[in-house]
Amino acid sequence: MKTYTILKTHRGKTREVTGTIPELIEYFGYTLECGASWSGHRGCKKVNRQPKTIKSLVTALNNAVHNTQGSCWDPDYYEYVE
Repeated sequence: MKTYTILKTHRGKTREVTGTIPELIEYFGYTLECGASWSGHRGCKKVNRQPKTIKSLVTALNNAVHNTQGSCWDPDYYEYVE
């Protein structure tokens, strides 16, 4: 299986996380679950907890952050590194 690298930026510090899509879903599972729990509230985005592609995983992570840290001064940010 192909491995992917996601950069997580938290409070100005960047961290690399590498793995296959199932491994990354397991690693970021808590973030996805928390974001999904807020998706029914006004102004929150839908979070896919079982994305099929790396692009949809990054989108789901950023939507989860929007739902949980939306009004935060410096929210986390995720991006895919090719």
